Amino acid sequence: MVHHRSLLRLAIAHVDCDAFYASVEKRDRPELQARPVIVGGGTRGVVTAACDVARISGGKSAMPMFKALKACPDAVVIKPDFAKYTAASRQVRALMSGLTPLVQPLSIDEAVLDLAGTEALHGAAPAVVLARFANEVEKQVGVTVSIGLAANRLMAKIAAGRGKPRGFTVIDGEEAAALLAPESVRLLPGVGAALARKLETFGITRLGQLQVLSEPEAARKLGDDGAALVRRARGQDARVVDPAREAKSVSAETTFDRDLSSVADLEPHLWRLCEKLARRLREHELAAGGVVLKLKTSRFASRTRAVRLSSPTVLPDRLFELARLLLAKEASGVDFRLIGIGANPLVPGSTADQGDLADSTTPRRAAAQAAIDALRGRFGDRAITRGRSLR
Repeated sequence: MVHHRSLLRLAIAHVDCDAFYASVEKRDRPELQARPVIVGGGTRGVVTAACDVARISGGKSAMPMFKALKACPDAVVIKPDFAKYTAASRQVRALMSGLTPLVQPLSIDEAVLDLAGTEALHGAAPAVVLARFANEVEKQVGVTVSIGLAANRLMAKIAAGRGKPRGFTVIDGEEAAALLAPESVRLLPGVGAALARKLETFGITRLGQLQVLSEPEAARKLGDDGAALVRRARGQDARVVDPAREAKSVSAETTFDRDLSSVADLEPHLWRLCEKLARRLREHELAAGGVVLKLKTSRFASRTRAVRLSSPTVLPDRLFELARLLLAKEASGVDFRLIGIGANPLVPGSTADQGDLADSTTPRRAAAQAAIDALRGRFGDRAITRGRSLR
């Protein structure tokens, strides 16, 4: 039961699935309901998701796997199954679309919705509709969601995080600044460790200390983004819900069980990631306008290299051809613990691999890949593989 003075007037909602990957795994394996579950892979990898039971013991998302297992040695570790998570995400997304056309996906497991003006359609206020939606997600998809209802996107996101799991938290515009004042500056999305350290040099560690700055003073101390940071610290956010806004990138990465340095050892991993990236692009009906290579050394130093494609693609072969050139320039004897591949910029999938009079091979390669995809869809991912992935 939720009670709030503005409960029936607010219409901006942030919906976040609770420990999404772990929740999907528990849905499919009921015997794990009371067990700590960590989704991830390899002792040198990172935690993709941790259920609430694992979090109580200290296992958290993005934590190195060895640290998570040290904190929670009884955890059941499950390798990620992104096809299954994508299917569940689409079910949740379809239920969101039944509430309002103004749905902006933010990731596979969260989105922001604007339900203003939908009362006549649903015969109820947005808060009531969202409560029904949460119950329907549990019934149809088998996972739970946390909902934040507020006057703007920023506060809706913060509200969604306050009541997890299975929460429904309401914050209106009048109380936003007071609620934020005692919180750490790290609460604001986009305020990472580097910016927090910079703010600390000015004696600013709490949002209330930011709130009292004038915008000119903030600009003088913090640069061009200072005034906007003060507004956010006060709970102000003018962003609208934009369903047409596209994701900035699609990517895939893997952490090795042991450090690798040679091109010959790195390329098979890069090829498998290119195949994974191509599949994710097709699932999102997007194409790559460029390729981004990510590497992390044994000393945890990150390297990112990018190059544009001559024309958009969703073919793993074309992604690999460019990515391996970037890799060859970086693999000069340095030990690497992680490799990743991303697509940026993203363009509509309908523009991919069309070929022209001077390029008759790309359409044939696209047809061959479609045949491979069909075989894998029928007989499994291992039904057909490329030799370059077998080293």
